[in-house]
Amino acid sequence: MRKSTILFIVLILCFKIAAQGYQIAVLKYNGGGDYYANPTALPNLIKFCNTELGMNISKEVPYVEVGSTDLFQYPLVHMTGHGNVVFSRAEANNLRTYLLSGGFLHIDDNYGMDGFVRAELKKVFPEATLIELPTDHPIYKKRYSFPNGLPKIHEHDGKSPQAFGIVMDGRLVCLYTYETDLSDGWEDPQVHNDPPEKRRQALQMGANIISYAFSN
Repeated sequence: MRKSTILFIVLILCFKIAAQGYQIAVLKYNGGGDYYANPTALPNLIKFCNTELGMNISKEVPYVEVGSTDLFQYPLVHMTGHGNVVFSRAEANNLRTYLLSGGFLHIDDNYGMDGFVRAELKKVFPEATLIELPTDHPIYKKRYSFPNGLPKIHEHDGKSPQAFGIVMDGRLVCLYTYETDLSDGWEDPQVHNDPPEKRRQALQMGANIISYAFSN
């Protein structure tokens, strides 16, 4: 994609945000994985951010395909699921352009994505490596303090939660949260019956992610 085209898309994004407030989308991908998992998660997180932090995020959460130019309408896209993920070459190139143009991708492993998503991110950024974020990274103290890093919401394999990122030109463009299952903690209480303190931790960490993505 030519630089002039990228600049035009970025300007459209900026005007959309200024006119309508922020909007978040869910990334729709191929490969058979359930990209549609946790349907109540983002609406609940958005409600939390708007109520607790006075943010202006649209309540509507659309699905956007990896290869669509609609991707550029959203400053942040969220990706989750339990299984396979496949990006075509064109999709990987489109996602790369989106992220390098100022977009932000949060991937939350809902258990079972790890091997797949790592391989597909290599298609997007073959020159980059997922690096683990240190516990003093600004994302852990943007609005709420998490001095020990990611909270552990669901056990899964009993491993410690980890946050990985891809940094391009000094900017974190992709955050991958693993062995925490934040988005399960954002769901309606009756879906997973998490203790209130766990659910609040998940929502607070989610608010940190959104605040960081919107300001960096």
